[in-house]
Amino acid sequence: MKASAWTSPHSPSTFLFLQFHGNPHQLDSGVIMSSRKASKPLPKFEIGNDYQILHAIGEGAYGTVAAALHKPTGRQVAIKKILPFDHTLFCLRTLRELKLLKFFSETCVNENIISILDIIKPPTLDSFKEIYFIQELMQTDLHRVIRTQHLTDDHCQYFVYQTLRALKSIHSAGIVHRDLKPANLLLNANCDLKVCDFGLARSVKTSVAGGKEVGIMTEYVATRWYRAPEIMLSFKMYTKAIDIWAVGCVLAELLTGRPLFPGRDYSHQLDLILDVIGTPSLDEFYAITSRRSRDYIRALPIRKRRPFATLFPHASKEAIDFLSKTLTFDPKKRMTVDEALEHPYLSAYHDPEDEPTVTPLSPSYFDFDMHKEDLTKDQLKELLYEEVMSFQPSI
Repeated sequence: MKASAWTSPHSPSTFLFLQFHGNPHQLDSGVIMSSRKASKPLPKFEIGNDYQILHAIGEGAYGTVAAALHKPTGRQVAIKKILPFDHTLFCLRTLRELKLLKFFSETCVNENIISILDIIKPPTLDSFKEIYFIQELMQTDLHRVIRTQHLTDDHCQYFVYQTLRALKSIHSAGIVHRDLKPANLLLNANCDLKVCDFGLARSVKTSVAGGKEVGIMTEYVATRWYRAPEIMLSFKMYTKAIDIWAVGCVLAELLTGRPLFPGRDYSHQLDLILDVIGTPSLDEFYAITSRRSRDYIRALPIRKRRPFATLFPHASKEAIDFLSKTLTFDPKKRMTVDEALEHPYLSAYHDPEDEPTVTPLSPSYFDFDMHKEDLTKDQLKELLYEEVMSFQPSI
């Protein structure tokens, strides 16, 4: 069984003195676990005899997660039940996530990326109606922690560092996560963080929207509050910089306890962003390839960038500088993941000898994404079945 052996030399047990509910070294696991339990009754889990369901954790648009016991080892795990076959979109998301989780789990490259330990194999293709991922059990996510607990600047640094440590491996593989947000950053009581949910991830080489304009009101990628402006403004091509923008949004939320850009819709979202970072310069304006988006920007009042020191009066100078280099309109002016890891704000944790990278994935790894309009649900089901049956468990 693969173990997560990575520990920062300044991890919470040795450096961060957490002041949660009187315990100097941990988040309050009792509060955390209760916040992860779902109130609705669990659907039936067809998982064989090796696993025993303990309780529900949560549910999403196309799946349910439960805590379970792996009886042969006594290890507690999370089991994610997915029902992907109602919609082609769900099939595509599940296939992307499965392929990437397999890749990172098999390389065992990064302890800050959630691993997949096992998959329940169906007897036949015809009986393949649902998918069960067995993963590491984490006790909460950053969204819940931000809402319920006071965080010091040390916590903010540590969480951002671990997110970037995962992102360095993801970006080195030629992958853009596209959905970084507090709810997709899982935590345990020791403040260990793991990035999850790769259902929206893409190869950088396939991140051009087919050369087509994407409408300004089109739901595209990522939860709206963490979307980079180039996504909403229909840039012809987006890059790894969209993940860096999301990291900046996460840090801002860690510092204040509330989202920086909680837009109600696309127009409101863009208005909130420009109210903080200001109207784009002429060069930035003409980098927007969508004529409709340029017309929209032109119709808005001109605004100056608001000083981050005013927006975040209690943040350190290093944190302010980090935010200013991640939350920029021009994606080319944002820090790369390497530059972000080297930033003075994260100097207590940065260790270039322990920030792993991988060989970039071949673009063919995402061939199905290039031809997704031509794939039927039955064809996607066969692709998923092949991935499930070829998986080698590590528990």
